[in-house]
Amino acid sequence: MADSDTLKLIVTALSVSGPTFGWVLLGVLLRRVGLIQQRHVDVISRVAFMAVLPVLLFASAATVDYRQLGDARYLMAGVAATIATLLASAAYCRWRGFALGDAGVFVQASYRSNLAIVGIALCHAAYGEPGLALATLPLAVMTALYNVLAVAVLNATLGGQRSPRAMVLGMLRNPLLIGIGLGVAVSLLGLPVPALVPAVSSAISSYFIPLTLLAIGGAIQLNTLHRLGRMTWEAAAWRLCVGPAIGLGLGLLMGVRGQALGVIFLLLAAPVAAASFVMVVAARGNGTLAANIIILTTLLCGLTVTVGFSVLVSLGLVGELA
Repeated sequence: MADSDTLKLIVTALSVSGPTFGWVLLGVLLRRVGLIQQRHVDVISRVAFMAVLPVLLFASAATVDYRQLGDARYLMAGVAATIATLLASAAYCRWRGFALGDAGVFVQASYRSNLAIVGIALCHAAYGEPGLALATLPLAVMTALYNVLAVAVLNATLGGQRSPRAMVLGMLRNPLLIGIGLGVAVSLLGLPVPALVPAVSSAISSYFIPLTLLAIGGAIQLNTLHRLGRMTWEAAAWRLCVGPAIGLGLGLLMGVRGQALGVIFLLLAAPVAAASFVMVVAARGNGTLAANIIILTTLLCGLTVTVGFSVLVSLGLVGELA
């Protein structure tokens, strides 16, 4: 491959990862100079979770023609990759001899990516509105799956006592899942989507998603990086490299190609979701380890996504970009 072709591939991949992680890095810088405080991060995150992202996901879900999804192999590939990554990382933790409690934190981090913010932002940067539409169904199914698996893993390794009933009720109250569920219902019932919804969705994609990415950057505490241990680096490698590789392998074996493969890769290649820290702390686990894994994967994800997506573009596997 000529140098000019290599450069073009890198630029193409950066056009996907750059806008997303550029905002995150700007958030880190603004927090460093004191222009973003923790209270700002908390407010932005809460508004995003409770109102803005549910509206965006509703709009995307409502415009999908689910009759045209066929067998949705890309969705099955994402689900299979999640379960396979969990099982493989659990075997790895046992082989490495990690303490049971820390192994639970490690395993949750290995499969639980930040679908709703970073994953969605990457899909939108790569494919525009079609990328959001493709990502909606896996986001709904995999978010629910992540929660079920997290409860099972943390109960097994940390002795948490959250009941199945409490877990189900928590998912039914999840604003992201509510937004997606309502959107799916509107599409399946053939109800008209209010004319204002697409305009609001477009405005959210253009203006509020960057704000949420700034908040992610603003939540990163750089002064903790010197305390990162080997286990943190290994967990980051599983989240950013091994997990997406498993997803790609399964997707290719199942015949997934084009934009669907690109969407699954971008969703699975996102850093660890912040919800993993909340669940570990609630189960009285190693919150420091969980937080450090989130920080490290968020900082490194721009590099791993760029390299991985460059390879996929060079092989012609991820379809036409926006």
